[in-house]
Amino acid sequence: MIHAFDFLMSPPAKIPAVVIAFGSDDGLRGWIISYLSQGSDLTVIDGETARWVDLKDDLSTASLFSFGERRTVVVRAGDKLVKDARAELETYAADPGDAGQLVLEVETLPSNTRLYKIVAKDQMLVQCAAPQSGTGRNVRPDLTKMRAFMIGYLAPRHQTKITNGACDALVDMIGDNAAMLDTELAKLAVHLPVGGTINEALVRDVVAGWRGKTIWETTDAAASGSAAEALKHLDKLMTGGERAIALLPQLSWALRRLGMAMAVIDEKESGGGRSSPREGLASSGFKGGPQDFAKAEAQLKQLGRVRAQRLLGWLLESDLRLKGSHSTEGRDRWALEELVLKMTKGV
Repeated sequence: MIHAFDFLMSPPAKIPAVVIAFGSDDGLRGWIISYLSQGSDLTVIDGETARWVDLKDDLSTASLFSFGERRTVVVRAGDKLVKDARAELETYAADPGDAGQLVLEVETLPSNTRLYKIVAKDQMLVQCAAPQSGTGRNVRPDLTKMRAFMIGYLAPRHQTKITNGACDALVDMIGDNAAMLDTELAKLAVHLPVGGTINEALVRDVVAGWRGKTIWETTDAAASGSAAEALKHLDKLMTGGERAIALLPQLSWALRRLGMAMAVIDEKESGGGRSSPREGLASSGFKGGPQDFAKAEAQLKQLGRVRAQRLLGWLLESDLRLKGSHSTEGRDRWALEELVLKMTKGV
């Protein structure tokens, strides 16, 4: 099996007789199908109405235009076809013949099915879903792989470059859908000369809009200990229709980096070593320029050791409250305001 990221960034030299592109990301599936549909003799079939008897005829008919090459038959939205003709597809995948190449697009293909195992062994499966890391409730987009794909494939499509910090901010704001990320990168590229670099500041300004800017202002004010300023921005967001359950992940994205930096510092000191706030930030994966590091260092110093050590716990506690005891309107606001006040100077 090959992941769509790897396929698109470094297409295989040889494509087998049967390829199944599967997964929840319709953008990735579309790009894979588009790449595999470049042959001169191509037939595209709607999987919702396809019948195996007709599909088999197409696959058994040699190309009239591409001498010596297989005829490519693409089945879009083929989940219903897999359900209706699973046994026939299994038999064909095990011995596809020489005339046609089957490219099948499906949203789901469980790994415990015989079709999955046959194609994985002798043909090609292309996984079209954003890579994940972690387990259970801690599953999240694999930022390392997302960054590599955005830097190596998506950004060059728009004749631009992108920083790691901008990649992380985009995934946090937009999600991990490749097509949506590609659309936002296209918008961002318009603001730069050809070959320019998309940075985190540009993402905040263009993608986030006033809500995104206010989120960053809220986070900066809270981490800097300016509770009144943070609460003012928070009120603006919630008055504008934002819900606390949607705001907390955005606030947590920046605050979690400070908590992780403090955890790194504690770990080094527990082993008898010493670590500065800057070293803790760098070791925890903090990205940014000198100004970003300087601001984060100042925020860590403002929080102080005790509050910085408790920050990750506070974020988890706030999350649990918003999903439980403080899930109702009104009480959810209190949960966020309490989080802000815990980080205030002198508290």
